[in-house]
Amino acid sequence: MIARLAGILLEKNPPYLVIDINGVGYEVEAPTGVFNELPENGKNVAILIHHHFSQDHQTLFGFGSIGERELFRKLLKVNGIGAKLALAILSGASGDELTRFVASGDVASLTRIPGIGKKTAERIVMELRDKLDGIAMVAGTGSNIAGGGVSNDPVTEASHALAALGYKPAEVSRMVSSVAEASMDAEEIIRKALQTRVKAT
Repeated sequence: MIARLAGILLEKNPPYLVIDINGVGYEVEAPTGVFNELPENGKNVAILIHHHFSQDHQTLFGFGSIGERELFRKLLKVNGIGAKLALAILSGASGDELTRFVASGDVASLTRIPGIGKKTAERIVMELRDKLDGIAMVAGTGSNIAGGGVSNDPVTEASHALAALGYKPAEVSRMVSSVAEASMDAEEIIRKALQTRVKAT
């Protein structure tokens, strides 16, 4: 399974982009928001990947944050929503907007997303309302894309590092939000979050 790609950006033709890694070009489909963060062609780029398998082919979907990728995966579990529609939903609403619509039961706002009818919007709210706790903060902080995938935001850096240690997005959000302060760097946030986690267990 491919979870992340880092290489040279060759092409960007929404919803597709191509990343060159050691001479191999990987085609990735991504939400509209990802393209706003991409560097120029020929520059280094890093992007988080959901490696999707269907009956007859494989597709790589790219995301700028752990939370956005997790939202995509949650949408795939909603009855009647496939990968293409899930991608369209995340192109029509940011991660923070989507979690807000679901949490508040805002069916009307969901139906304004292209491809989403009232019944689909109601299913999204019903099936995801209790499953998005802790995702919004990670989805809405910074980008994992430009400059070779290195973010200057300490909260985002700490969140990515904790996720790499195996913590789930909801756990990452709780751990980081409980300790993060404006003056902290990523290393300090990680250290305090892990200390808090150990004390809690």
